[in-house]
Amino acid sequence: MNGMNPQDRFFETTRGKIVTALRGRHGASAFELAQEFGLSPNAIRQQLVILERDGLVSGHGVRRGKTKPTQEFALTADAERFFPQQYDKMLNAVLREVRAAGGEDAVKSIFAALGKRSSERVKERLGDKAMPERVIELTEILRESGVEAKLETTESGYVIHEHNCPYAKTVAEHPEVCSIIHTIFKENVPATTTQTESLATGGAECRFEIVR
Repeated sequence: MNGMNPQDRFFETTRGKIVTALRGRHGASAFELAQEFGLSPNAIRQQLVILERDGLVSGHGVRRGKTKPTQEFALTADAERFFPQQYDKMLNAVLREVRAAGGEDAVKSIFAALGKRSSERVKERLGDKAMPERVIELTEILRESGVEAKLETTESGYVIHEHNCPYAKTVAEHPEVCSIIHTIFKENVPATTTQTESLATGGAECRFEIVR
């Protein structure tokens, strides 16, 4: 144990185990975590309070069926520092080579194709859902992909807030990555969707405003 680094020791603690569980599940309630670890919900909540204070998790209300809203917790972007992040370096290296060999159009072509395929998968999942259900489902899809997403209903429609981006470091160098989510919204939301803030350009979040 003496040779264990601080990060390894963190994952041996209850808080570390909660962080690992949330990363795998993309969000869970204190009750669900308590069941997983065999602890009381109050014991889990005490750990979540500390994690939230340290900026590693954030909570938001989620309505499941006809029950009252449940407080669900998800990791913030800051928590990603505890996990290896080599994939973004590899992706950046690959995209640099593509850009060097084929220019801007080659990179745009790649993400146009990825956006189209992603949109088709989303379209199959949404089926014939009405507008409100489509937006709720899209928010859930974002959470499943590792995004800390929150849905807000406004007088004019909806706002989806993304508080982290799994590809933030890649987007900073290759903004074409963002075209995937724009394609998904364009082809699956029958309303005007505008991105009014972006993490990639120094914003506090990625915010998408949907006007009905």
